Amino acid sequence: MRGATRATWMACALAVALAATACGGGDSGGGAAGVVSSSWGDPHNPLEPSNTNEVQGGKVLDMLFRGLKRYDPKTGEAKDMLAEKIDTADSRSFTVTIKDGWTFSNGEKVTAKSFVDAWNYGAHLKNNQRNAYFFGYIEGYDKVHPEKGEATAETLSGLRVKDQRTFTVKLTQKFSTWPETLGYAAFAPLPRAFFDDHDAWLAKPVGNGPYTVDSYVKGSRMSMRKWERYPGPDKARNGGVDLTVYTDNNTAYTDLTAGNLDLLDDVPASQLKNVRADLGDRYINTPAGIVQTLAFPYYDERWNADGMEKVRTGLSMAINRQQITDTIFQKTRTPAHDWTSPVLRQEGGFDDTLCGKACDFDPARAKKLVAEGGGIPGGTLRITFNADTGSHREWVDAVCNSINNALGNDRACTGAPVGTFADYRSQIVDRKMAGPFRAGWQMDYPLIQNFLQPLYYTNASSNDGKWSSEKFDKLVDEANAESDPAKAVGKFREAEKVVRDEMAAIPLWYQNGSAGYSDRISNVALNPFSVPVYNEITVN
Repeated sequence: MRGATRATWMACALAVALAATACGGGDSGGGAAGVVSSSWGDPHNPLEPSNTNEVQGGKVLDMLFRGLKRYDPKTGEAKDMLAEKIDTADSRSFTVTIKDGWTFSNGEKVTAKSFVDAWNYGAHLKNNQRNAYFFGYIEGYDKVHPEKGEATAETLSGLRVKDQRTFTVKLTQKFSTWPETLGYAAFAPLPRAFFDDHDAWLAKPVGNGPYTVDSYVKGSRMSMRKWERYPGPDKARNGGVDLTVYTDNNTAYTDLTAGNLDLLDDVPASQLKNVRADLGDRYINTPAGIVQTLAFPYYDERWNADGMEKVRTGLSMAINRQQITDTIFQKTRTPAHDWTSPVLRQEGGFDDTLCGKACDFDPARAKKLVAEGGGIPGGTLRITFNADTGSHREWVDAVCNSINNALGNDRACTGAPVGTFADYRSQIVDRKMAGPFRAGWQMDYPLIQNFLQPLYYTNASSNDGKWSSEKFDKLVDEANAESDPAKAVGKFREAEKVVRDEMAAIPLWYQNGSAGYSDRISNVALNPFSVPVYNEITVN
């Protein structure tokens, strides 16, 4: 997400040689007239809706697609977008009717089949989609995506197209809040072009959102342009967005303050002390549905051994969260005391007392618990993180200093940087983590279920550490089956206590959305997911 990579520097040099203005100067701020230039990082996965589960790719999908629901950019509430209505009598069988008049940018009509085909593709084992798990509650998932062996069906038996605008969905159990999940990108519709010439579609994706992909050079830039015939109510108010790849957000910040970049959506920690003086009211600091944690590789038997829950809890108590959020992040983070986010509020499941003493800084108790649990596996805690985005090096060093001081051993903890986010994610996916690693969760939709199930349910899509608990899984299943939202939240809180008792991951802090923008653009805001509301930005 930040900083001039070698590819970016070369692109700018070439532009100068050709007397172009695309890399700064004039009225562009890094882009053509009417086009917003914004910092970005190359996504790890192809931009298939059911294959993108990280922030950078999600930014593109948010501009490129519209689904049955859309989360209100101010409140996060799930509101109908392509859904005309979603009916159910039992919270298990649903009839979905889509609105008429929607098309993809290539002119193809969006129909019920556009959704059913996309969901069948996302669910099937052979397509190896990272978000396949989101279709796991639809009947027939066990046949198209078995835990072991090959698929025995091509499509989900719980999906049926009734007519051009209607399809039915049958779930394996009651899931009262299932319609509220349908604003997530994995549930987006897909055009026939996706299936007819998949490689061509991946090179230049076609969607039904307010922007189209004009061009993409991996490692350099993706250019999105306004779709003039977009039928939705949330039309783009600018001519497009140039997403420029940075591998150092400090360089992106320098470009922003120099007038060569319009929007930086993650102000680096090292600049937070200067940002008000540099940007004034053009700095945004707002709560977001993001929690940062330290995850553990439970596929490594050393971290699954008896007593390790004491070691993990001791490490949690060795971290001075308040000092780190105050000094490193200049109070743009809040020490975490549960595994969700304050944006949920108490009625939605947020509980800032749930972690209790296990999230309080207590060096003496920390040292005792780590010793009782058998000590740190291998003797040294190596916290792995990607070094290209998010100012992670600073806070990892601070966490290690805190742990070292608490344990009385200046070699107890050290950072283990990985050069790029893509390489970092590859190592996680390939299960190559030898110790704790940086993990963060940006909510897909504003439900407590989304902060727990995708990360901690057995074999869930984003359960990168492969933690597993039958008790947790059972409570989640029971919560999803509750028709009373308040009772469902209560069940999820019980499940979260299982995460706490085993310290499945160490909660660090809740993250605010932090962004800065140039005086060339206006109407800049971050949604509750900490993603810029690109379509509302205007160019002065």
